[in-house]
Amino acid sequence: MVSYSRRRTFRHIRYPIRIMPIRSLLVLCGLALGLAAAAATTPVIGLDRIVAVINDDVITRTELDRRTHLIKQRIARQNNPLPPEHVLRRQILERMVQEQLQLQLAASRGIRVDDETVTGVISNIARENQMSLEQFREVLARDGYAFADFRDNIRNEMIITRLQQSQVENSITVTDQEVENQLANMTRRQGRDEEFELAHILVALPEAAAPAQIAEARRRAEIILTQLREGADFAETAIAQSDGGRALDGGNLGWLKAAQLPSIVTDIIDDMQPGDISELIRSPSGFHIVKLLNTRGAAQQQTVTQSHARHILIRTGEVLSASDARARLTGIREDVLGGADFGDLARRYSDDKGSAQRGGDLGWTDPGTFVPQFEQQLAELQPGEISAPFETQFGWHIVQLLERRAGGSAQDLQRQQAMELIRRRKVQQATSDWLRRIRDEAYVEIRLDE
Repeated sequence: MVSYSRRRTFRHIRYPIRIMPIRSLLVLCGLALGLAAAAATTPVIGLDRIVAVINDDVITRTELDRRTHLIKQRIARQNNPLPPEHVLRRQILERMVQEQLQLQLAASRGIRVDDETVTGVISNIARENQMSLEQFREVLARDGYAFADFRDNIRNEMIITRLQQSQVENSITVTDQEVENQLANMTRRQGRDEEFELAHILVALPEAAAPAQIAEARRRAEIILTQLREGADFAETAIAQSDGGRALDGGNLGWLKAAQLPSIVTDIIDDMQPGDISELIRSPSGFHIVKLLNTRGAAQQQTVTQSHARHILIRTGEVLSASDARARLTGIREDVLGGADFGDLARRYSDDKGSAQRGGDLGWTDPGTFVPQFEQQLAELQPGEISAPFETQFGWHIVQLLERRAGGSAQDLQRQQAMELIRRRKVQQATSDWLRRIRDEAYVEIRLDE
């Protein structure tokens, strides 16, 4: 059976891709429109200037201006103060360099996303926001976003996600001992039903940093901490100076349950009050500063609802395209709706050989067992219904919900949650390390003159 370990999710409202918000429908989660930088070999493209060279590609001033405009809109929506223009532009440009490096690496690995898959994702986004695809296009146009740029952004985000899965996430393992240690920590905090809203600033260190680099990073972090102690705005400082992935969100990590807290915070959070700022915290990735923004009581889950489902998986590759896989599953689904036996078809066609032997049966599962795309499809089904073909990192699926029941094993669910918390922390750290590594190994020339 395929291991459907959940991967990281983005903060969103019915919106799985990290793009610009559309009015109040969507919440911004990272990437803005216009990810891809134009390529050139000369220092000037028409009247445009090059502001960064990344291996054989470039980023132009126009692209940086467009991204800066969008990020400033986003910061304004979040009510965060803006840092000086030249500081903000340099921070944004570094994020664009990081994105371009990942797209280059993905191209060299042959990672692509076809047009049909992109259209399917956009259609899902429109449907989840209770709009037709045409209505969604109209909203984009009213807000000044070209649909072609929007498609490119979706495609690039999907490519980057697939790259990170192949280069980082698929290599993450969680040991039984790590789970036991996490369960012990969760038990220790079981009486606490609080959630914590945190903000974070990172002064990053390169991999295998030399003593001089460590000393310089510590000096920079101490200066930032002093500025914060003297009254500097935390969000503005994070936007301007943090190397963390949420810097342009003011360093805000959102609401976290006690068991979800980053490992660097677990030993200090008990002694912090809302508004408190930590001392410097050293980790392999660099020096951290954490601010506790707020606390609140967490909703208690009273029951666990389990699902019993079966599925058919078709993997894609050089021989079979995504459109072919979707078409094949569409035909299989029509056969089932016409009276064919789902189990027989799963045994014949499913590439998930473990479940295929059982007619595609996945057994009884707790919430959080599958990756988010699979969970979402399953949640929308009523017993007996079969989903339309959909894609996950494993390939293309159709899934049939057989039945649901209440009162699943709370112990099993807690163990699953512990595994997911550990895996999420490992993925975040490994992704951060990997991004620093590919940045250090690349040729990057910054040509900002502000």
